[in-house]
Amino acid sequence: MPLLPDWLLPGRPDPLGASWDGLGVNFAVFSAHATQVDLCLFDAAGRREVARLPLPECTDEVFHGYLPEARPGLIYGFRVHGPYQPEHGHRFNPHKLLLDPYGKQLHGSLRWSDALYGHRIGTPRADLSFDRRDSAAAMPKSVVVDDAFNWGDDRPPSVPWDRTLIYETHLRGLTIRRDDIAPRERGSFAGLASPPVIEHLQRLGVTAVELLPVQAICQDRFLVERKLRNYWGYSTLSFFAPEPAYLATGALDEIRVAIRRLHAAGIEVILDVVYNHTCEGDALGPTLSWRGFDNASYYRLVPGEERRHIDETGCGNTVNLSHPRVLQMVMDSLRYWATAFRVDGFRFDLASTLGREGHGFDPGSGFFDAIRQDPVLSRLKLIAEPWDIGPGGYQLGAHPPGFSEWNDRYRDGVRRYWRGDDFMRPDLAARLTASGDLFDRRRRRPWASINFLAAHDGFTLQDLVSFTERHNMANGEGNRDGHGENFSANWGVEGPTDDPAILETRARLKRAMLLTLFASHGTPMLLGGDEFGRSQRGNNNAYCQDNSISWLDWDLAATPEGEALTRFTARAAMLRRRHPTLRSAVFLHGFTEPLPGLRDIGWFDAAGQPMTPDAWNDPAGRVLQLRRAGARDDTPRRGTEPPAVEVTLLVLNAGDQPCEVTLPGPDLPWISLLDSDAPDAPEAPLDHPTITVAARAARLLAAWPLRQEQAA
Repeated sequence: MPLLPDWLLPGRPDPLGASWDGLGVNFAVFSAHATQVDLCLFDAAGRREVARLPLPECTDEVFHGYLPEARPGLIYGFRVHGPYQPEHGHRFNPHKLLLDPYGKQLHGSLRWSDALYGHRIGTPRADLSFDRRDSAAAMPKSVVVDDAFNWGDDRPPSVPWDRTLIYETHLRGLTIRRDDIAPRERGSFAGLASPPVIEHLQRLGVTAVELLPVQAICQDRFLVERKLRNYWGYSTLSFFAPEPAYLATGALDEIRVAIRRLHAAGIEVILDVVYNHTCEGDALGPTLSWRGFDNASYYRLVPGEERRHIDETGCGNTVNLSHPRVLQMVMDSLRYWATAFRVDGFRFDLASTLGREGHGFDPGSGFFDAIRQDPVLSRLKLIAEPWDIGPGGYQLGAHPPGFSEWNDRYRDGVRRYWRGDDFMRPDLAARLTASGDLFDRRRRRPWASINFLAAHDGFTLQDLVSFTERHNMANGEGNRDGHGENFSANWGVEGPTDDPAILETRARLKRAMLLTLFASHGTPMLLGGDEFGRSQRGNNNAYCQDNSISWLDWDLAATPEGEALTRFTARAAMLRRRHPTLRSAVFLHGFTEPLPGLRDIGWFDAAGQPMTPDAWNDPAGRVLQLRRAGARDDTPRRGTEPPAVEVTLLVLNAGDQPCEVTLPGPDLPWISLLDSDAPDAPEAPLDHPTITVAARAARLLAAWPLRQEQAA
């Protein structure tokens, strides 16, 4: 460490955080109720506090100071003085070293100790007595960084929403078991951008990877004591710093190199971000950063009982986005990841919480308004998880334009249809057409519906057809955690089996559901590993399983069954790209005729007749035909000749017997594109107006290019 002055210049109140200008570092932190903020400097090992310097100025509730000669790599933290009055929401304790809320890199890791708590541990629950133990030895520290990087000719892929295919995955779990990646790089950003991974994503036609949280993670004490880990990462320790364990080199530029390589391959990067709560938990949680800086500002507190936190997230606290400085922190964090690392979008965990104002959820809340007017963030892909556990927390379809939403109605409807539940055809019809009943308002587009069969939270696709019940005993909660209803079926045996008939049924259903996903309007999202049959052994809440339960087993991908499913998935994704009627950019209502007598969308029964009210209401109906027609702009035409038209036909049979299906008129030159019962059958023209659809199978047909005379 260079010799530094033992005093601070006044500096500036902006930007917040630690900012290096080439000659020194400016420090600025917000606290509305603190009386003094001390900058604490540490040696190069981060163990010994070598200086404690009060920030000399406070402007508009921002404490600030400038340290001449300081450089990137400087290790620091803060101690904050102020009233310790839990009954009024104030939890200041200068004995606790605090991470900079804007810190961009961490040094060291959190070591659980009673000293991390601002109150005394072991006293009665209602007792929040002041604790005087120094927490510095147990705390990670913040590090001053230099964000300069040569991006060269990097360009964001800017993939249109209607051409987007999202691959949701865990950064560590994706590559930790890949033998074709250097051991040091497995489970890291370097591994994510390795040639084998990029080649696999390109083969599938993936246009965006959606990463579970990569911001710094707190390993919760209760999990550490159980010898488990917070694998998913929904316990944020820093909104600006990446998780150190995900950096093979330890350098922030590893993230930038990875994103640059993914961009060059045409793949966008979407981050799952958690701004609804922090790792500090409820009133009995540790004091690590925000609580120590200004508990009453950063968190929503119970009116009249300010010692208690409002918990609408199920994680002990709720970040107070109604406070302008807290909202600023979230916006600054988003812009930092969008500009310093050039990420292409964000998926917002428990987004209903982010949209809560004093009167409840509001699509015009400060958070949504701030993002929608932001010249940087408003242009990115923005995805909401549209629920939380608070009152009125389920807000699917209610988020504002510019946001897409995870559609659990799609997940559940498709699962129930293919399980063979009664009365499912009307619901399935809505889900296949981008859930217009939920999203076709305020000029939103079909891409607002993020369609998925499985996600990190719940069963994998393989487990969906292998288990009827959850099997979460490894989590140490008596198998009481996780969703109780998964709309799954084991088809004869719970879990793995050698029975050929059961295995064949499971394989056919996986293919049928994947074809349904790729033939649905909306934005498809594939859970990483579903393309080759990854299993979590029936665990539908593997949040704490940083082991083979959660990691992608790439040996499965090399088996004949895994390779065949990967090949089928890639083929279905290719057909979606090739045929625009499978990925319409607008909602279809059957009001237009791309060709005379041929409406843009139509529904038919097994006899090829339009669906009647009685047919829709038939509880035992298992066969459904969906025909869509639309213009193709990729076919040659002469002069003012209108563009050619294509027609696609999706035929679904969730019954337990094969079905002879009559194709709806008019008679068209149909080509069989893909059959989930015969996954390797080549595309071939049909010479008969009927086809056989196997039990629990799907078929996709197409006719193109069509001109006026062919629909007569």
